[in-house]
Amino acid sequence: VQLQASGGGLVQPGGSLRLSCAASGSVFSMKSMGWYRQAPGKQHELVAEISSGGMTDYVDFVKGRFTISRDNAKNTMYLQMNSLKPEDTAVYYCKAGVVTWSDSAFREYDYWGQGTEVTVSS
Repeated sequence: VQLQASGGGLVQPGGSLRLSCAASGSVFSMKSMGWYRQAPGKQHELVAEISSGGMTDYVDFVKGRFTISRDNAKNTMYLQMNSLKPEDTAVYYCKAGVVTWSDSAFREYDYWGQGTEVTVSS
């Protein structure tokens, strides 16, 4: 199983980006998924989470600006980021609980994507 994050780039303050995180390989189902980020010189931090049933949760500094969503048929998660600020500059990582067939049973493992860089600057 692999997670592929994409959609990062350079955007001006106030602009928007849409990140995607697609799972491939032997995926039976996807459980809870989330976006994290790590800014230069700062700790890794949670940005938003979404359950398998679509319930969402956001950290305060992105509420009202970011929207997390998922397409279970495509094993893909998204992060729509609006009203971006310079302090949103970071490498964004996706994480997913993936149920896969392993050792003669269905098992859930956590997987991480490779990260996609977001730079907000004028």
